[in-house]
Amino acid sequence: MNREQMIDKVKAEMPERRWLHTQGVMETAVLLAERFGEDPVRAELAAILHDVAKYWPTERMESIIREKGLPSELLLYDKELWHAPVGAWIAEHEYGVTDADVLNAIRYHTSGRREMTKLEKIVCLADYMEPGRDFPGVETIRELSGHHLDKALLAGFNSTISFLLEKGKRIFPLTIEARNALLE
Repeated sequence: MNREQMIDKVKAEMPERRWLHTQGVMETAVLLAERFGEDPVRAELAAILHDVAKYWPTERMESIIREKGLPSELLLYDKELWHAPVGAWIAEHEYGVTDADVLNAIRYHTSGRREMTKLEKIVCLADYMEPGRDFPGVETIRELSGHHLDKALLAGFNSTISFLLEKGKRIFPLTIEARNALLE
Protein backbone atom coordinates (compact mmCIF):
# COMPACT_ATOMS: atom_id res chain seq x y z
CA MET A 1 0.00 0.00 0.00
CA ASN A 2 1.47 3.35 -0.96
CA ARG A 3 1.30 6.53 1.14
CA GLU A 4 -1.72 7.99 -0.65
CA GLN A 5 -3.71 4.77 -0.40
CA MET A 6 -2.88 4.54 3.29
CA ILE A 7 -3.95 8.14 3.86
CA ASP A 8 -7.25 7.57 2.05
CA LYS A 9 -7.96 4.42 4.06
CA VAL A 10 -7.06 6.02 7.42
CA LYS A 11 -9.04 9.18 6.61
CA ALA A 12 -12.14 7.02 6.01
CA GLU A 13 -11.83 5.65 9.58
CA MET A 14 -12.39 9.00 11.32
CA PRO A 15 -14.40 12.22 11.33
CA GLU A 16 -12.98 15.22 9.49
CA ARG A 17 -11.85 16.98 12.69
CA ARG A 18 -9.79 13.93 13.72
CA TRP A 19 -8.26 13.80 10.25
CA LEU A 20 -7.23 17.45 10.70
CA HIS A 21 -5.60 16.44 13.99
CA THR A 22 -3.83 13.56 12.23
CA GLN A 23 -2.51 15.94 9.58
CA GLY A 24 -1.21 18.19 12.35
CA VAL A 25 0.50 15.24 14.02
CA MET A 26 2.03 14.23 10.66
CA GLU A 27 3.46 17.71 10.07
CA THR A 28 4.68 18.05 13.65
CA ALA A 29 6.24 14.58 13.72
CA VAL A 30 8.20 15.33 10.53
CA LEU A 31 9.37 18.66 11.96
CA LEU A 32 10.44 17.04 15.26
CA ALA A 33 12.15 14.17 13.44
CA GLU A 34 14.19 16.62 11.41
CA ARG A 35 15.00 18.67 14.51
CA PHE A 36 16.10 15.72 16.62
CA GLY A 37 17.78 13.52 14.01
CA GLU A 38 15.15 10.84 13.36
CA ASP A 39 13.87 9.57 10.03
CA PRO A 40 11.00 11.87 8.98
CA VAL A 41 9.47 9.22 6.69
CA ARG A 42 9.12 6.76 9.59
CA ALA A 43 7.82 9.53 11.85
CA GLU A 44 5.19 10.47 9.29
CA LEU A 45 4.16 6.82 8.79
CA ALA A 46 3.58 6.37 12.53
CA ALA A 47 1.70 9.68 12.65
CA ILE A 48 -0.57 8.72 9.75
CA LEU A 49 -1.62 5.55 11.57
CA HIS A 50 -1.50 6.69 15.21
CA ASP A 51 -5.28 7.24 15.53
CA VAL A 52 -6.52 4.71 12.97
CA ALA A 53 -8.70 2.95 15.58
CA LYS A 54 -9.60 6.04 17.65
CA TYR A 55 -13.22 6.18 16.51
CA TRP A 56 -13.92 2.49 16.41
CA PRO A 57 -16.73 1.26 18.63
CA THR A 58 -15.55 0.22 22.09
CA GLU A 59 -16.78 -3.31 21.46
CA ARG A 60 -14.64 -3.64 18.33
CA MET A 61 -11.49 -2.47 20.18
CA GLU A 62 -12.26 -4.72 23.14
CA SER A 63 -12.69 -7.67 20.80
CA ILE A 64 -9.25 -7.11 19.28
CA ILE A 65 -7.67 -6.71 22.72
CA ARG A 66 -9.19 -9.99 23.90
CA GLU A 67 -8.90 -12.04 20.70
CA LYS A 68 -5.48 -10.93 19.47
CA GLY A 69 -3.64 -11.30 22.76
CA LEU A 70 -3.10 -7.62 23.52
CA PRO A 71 -2.45 -6.77 27.19
CA SER A 72 -5.72 -7.45 29.03
CA GLU A 73 -4.90 -4.91 31.76
CA LEU A 74 -5.79 -2.23 29.19
CA LEU A 75 -9.43 -3.13 29.83
CA LEU A 76 -9.07 -1.94 33.44
CA TYR A 77 -8.27 1.60 32.29
CA ASP A 78 -9.99 4.32 30.33
CA LYS A 79 -10.97 3.27 26.82
CA GLU A 80 -9.12 6.33 25.50
CA LEU A 81 -5.96 4.23 25.87
CA TRP A 82 -7.24 1.30 23.84
CA HIS A 83 -6.94 2.80 20.37
CA ALA A 84 -3.14 2.95 20.52
CA PRO A 85 -2.33 -0.76 20.98
CA VAL A 86 -5.28 -1.70 18.79
CA GLY A 87 -4.01 0.74 16.17
CA ALA A 88 -0.55 -0.82 16.26
CA TRP A 89 -2.11 -4.24 15.71
CA ILE A 90 -4.15 -2.88 12.80
CA ALA A 91 -1.09 -1.12 11.33
CA GLU A 92 0.78 -4.41 11.29
CA HIS A 93 -1.99 -6.78 10.21
CA GLU A 94 -4.12 -4.62 7.91
CA TYR A 95 -1.67 -1.99 6.64
CA GLY A 96 1.40 -4.22 6.41
CA VAL A 97 3.71 -2.17 8.63
CA THR A 98 6.67 -4.32 9.69
CA ASP A 99 8.96 -1.71 11.29
CA ALA A 100 8.88 -2.53 15.02
CA ASP A 101 9.83 1.04 16.03
CA VAL A 102 6.97 2.51 13.96
CA LEU A 103 4.56 -0.01 15.48
CA ASN A 104 5.76 0.86 18.99
CA ALA A 105 5.43 4.59 18.25
CA ILE A 106 1.76 3.92 17.45
CA ARG A 107 1.32 1.51 20.38
CA TYR A 108 2.72 3.88 23.02
CA HIS A 109 1.66 7.30 21.71
CA THR A 110 -1.00 7.67 24.42
CA SER A 111 0.73 6.07 27.40
CA GLY A 112 4.44 6.30 26.78
CA ARG A 113 6.66 3.70 28.42
CA ARG A 114 10.05 3.27 30.02
CA GLU A 115 12.96 3.31 27.54
CA MET A 116 11.06 5.00 24.73
CA THR A 117 12.96 5.27 21.46
CA LYS A 118 13.47 8.65 19.86
CA LEU A 119 10.77 7.84 17.29
CA GLU A 120 8.30 6.88 20.04
CA LYS A 121 9.02 10.15 21.86
CA ILE A 122 8.59 12.18 18.68
CA VAL A 123 5.19 10.70 17.79
CA CYS A 124 3.93 10.97 21.37
CA LEU A 125 5.09 14.58 21.58
CA ALA A 126 3.67 15.45 18.14
CA ASP A 127 0.30 14.14 19.32
CA TYR A 128 0.47 16.41 22.38
CA MET A 129 1.47 19.59 20.62
CA GLU A 130 0.22 19.58 17.02
CA PRO A 131 -1.06 23.03 15.99
CA GLY A 132 -4.73 22.18 16.62
CA ARG A 133 -4.17 21.32 20.27
CA ASP A 134 -5.26 23.92 22.80
CA PHE A 135 -5.00 23.13 26.49
CA PRO A 136 -3.30 24.74 29.48
CA GLY A 137 0.44 24.19 29.15
CA VAL A 138 0.58 23.34 25.44
CA GLU A 139 2.56 26.50 24.65
CA THR A 140 5.18 25.49 27.22
CA ILE A 141 5.41 22.05 25.61
CA ARG A 142 5.83 23.65 22.18
CA GLU A 143 8.49 26.02 23.48
CA LEU A 144 10.44 23.21 25.15
CA SER A 145 10.22 21.12 21.97
CA GLY A 146 12.32 23.70 20.18
CA HIS A 147 15.39 22.59 22.13
CA HIS A 148 14.84 19.51 24.24
CA LEU A 149 12.81 16.45 23.31
CA ASP A 150 12.80 14.85 26.76
CA LYS A 151 11.89 18.03 28.65
CA ALA A 152 9.00 18.71 26.27
CA LEU A 153 7.72 15.14 26.60
CA LEU A 154 8.04 15.31 30.38
CA ALA A 155 5.88 18.45 30.35
CA GLY A 156 3.34 16.54 28.26
CA PHE A 157 3.22 13.62 30.67
CA ASN A 158 2.94 16.02 33.62
CA SER A 159 -0.02 17.67 31.90
CA THR A 160 -1.74 14.33 31.26
CA ILE A 161 -1.19 13.09 34.80
CA SER A 162 -2.48 16.37 36.28
CA PHE A 163 -5.56 16.21 34.07
CA LEU A 164 -6.29 12.61 35.07
CA LEU A 165 -5.83 13.43 38.76
CA GLU A 166 -8.22 16.38 38.46
CA LYS A 167 -10.82 14.14 36.83
CA GLY A 168 -10.36 11.41 39.46
CA LYS A 169 -9.28 8.91 36.79
CA ARG A 170 -6.90 5.99 37.10
CA ILE A 171 -3.43 6.57 35.67
CA PHE A 172 -2.03 3.85 33.44
CA PRO A 173 1.22 2.55 35.00
CA LEU A 174 3.23 2.91 31.78
CA THR A 175 2.59 6.68 31.82
CA ILE A 176 4.00 6.99 35.32
CA GLU A 177 6.97 4.79 34.34
CA ALA A 178 7.57 6.89 31.22
CA ARG A 179 7.51 10.10 33.24
CA ASN A 180 9.82 8.71 35.91
CA ALA A 181 12.25 7.41 33.28
CA LEU A 182 12.52 10.92 31.79
CA LEU A 183 13.46 12.23 35.23
CA GLU A 184 16.24 9.68 35.70
